Order: sequence, then C-alpha cells, then structure tokens
Amino acid sequence: MSVKIAEVGNIIELKNGFQGIVEKVNENSVIVNLTYMKDFDSLGIEERTVVNHKRYKILNEA
Repeated sequence: MSVKIAEVGNIIELKNGFQGIVEKVNENSVIVNLTYMKDFDSLGIEERTVVNHKRYKILNEA
C-alpha cells in the first residue's frame, strides 16, 4: 500500500487531531504550520512540526 504524500499548501490532519498547512515536503516527512488552527494560541504548542508521511491524512489539496 503506497502512502499519498501531501504537497506544499495542502491542509492535513495529524493523528492527534491537529491540523495544519504543509510548508515543505521531505523524503520521509512534511513540515507543517499549525497556526492554521483556530484555537492555536490557546494550545501552547510550537508553530511548526515535522510529521512522517504515514502519520497524517490530507484534508484539502492546494
């Protein structure tokens, strides 16, 4: 089973329910900007995170 890899600008959902916009695509992962979420400021998390291709699903393609 091949994993569908997100592209820059896609909106993805992480396994923990967080959502973000893909900023960079690497060989095994993507860098995601989490400030897309409405409640980002109240979560107290970093603005960006690295996510393995197996650990997200694409919600909206750019």
